[in-house]
Amino acid sequence: MILLDYLSIALLIAGAFFFLAGTLGLLRFPDVYTRLHALTKADNVGLGLIVAGLAVQSDSWADAGRLVIIWLLVLLAGASVANLIASGALRRGIRMWKQ
Repeated sequence: MILLDYLSIALLIAGAFFFLAGTLGLLRFPDVYTRLHALTKADNVGLGLIVAGLAVQSDSWADAGRLVIIWLLVLLAGASVANLIASGALRRGIRMWKQ
């Protein structure tokens, strides 16, 4: 049982690292498109790792399944919102950053 605890802790820490990386990308990248990319990719991976860490600790398969369903819904919502923001930025004429 202690091995599962260590696995859960490792997954939760890795998920928190990806959330931190997404936040840093949001703050440091130069334009809306690269910020969206950093935020959606890192947050989706981070949430997946956190869901995996919580699923390891869950008491039943039903609870783990609910966590996975929530994660999938967040994936869908995040992709949809990022697409809407990017298309709105394109319509407003916000150009992509070029070096």
